[in-house]
Amino acid sequence: MTAVSGIAVSGIVLAGGLGRRMGGVDKGLQLLRGKPMVEHVLARLAPQVGEIIINANQNAATYEKFGHRVVADDIAGFAGPLAGLHAGLKAARHPLAVTVPCDSPFLPLDLVSRLHSSLEGNDLAVAKTGAQAHPVFALVRKSVLQNLEAFLAGGGRKIDAWYSSLKHVEVLFDDEADAFRNINTLEELKRE
Repeated sequence: MTAVSGIAVSGIVLAGGLGRRMGGVDKGLQLLRGKPMVEHVLARLAPQVGEIIINANQNAATYEKFGHRVVADDIAGFAGPLAGLHAGLKAARHPLAVTVPCDSPFLPLDLVSRLHSSLEGNDLAVAKTGAQAHPVFALVRKSVLQNLEAFLAGGGRKIDAWYSSLKHVEVLFDDEADAFRNINTLEELKRE
């Protein structure tokens, strides 16, 4: 089991969206350099965490073939990354969880260690490059689950609105800014 400073971390891969900007296809399963994008994400994330949970609302059987637990949103209607975080945190075995999207195949190999080194007494640590926060790349304490459930039950869906209400720290990754690039369209995928 991989751990950061003796604390095991669950990895949550967010693959629960509809892929609207990619023409309604499942982004994580689109091929990049001959492999599904999610496979690139899993290869970079796996060495950093003690377990991986894939949040997917479609193609669950295909995602299960990657050898990790697959969980769907509890909240209907493809409610966004917070619904995926909610499902992932409920399934997580460890006190900390890191989230990454399925369409960011270049994520930092030191994401978890750098977020963890800045977490300290905060509820979550969010990656940031320049002035841009990347809230889907976050290290989150499982103890925020009740707060997240209340936010979602109240109709909240915006991830930055939720995390700004908690004790959080933004962690600069300016030296790895390109690692947070995501692939949203088929045209972007072809350019890779």
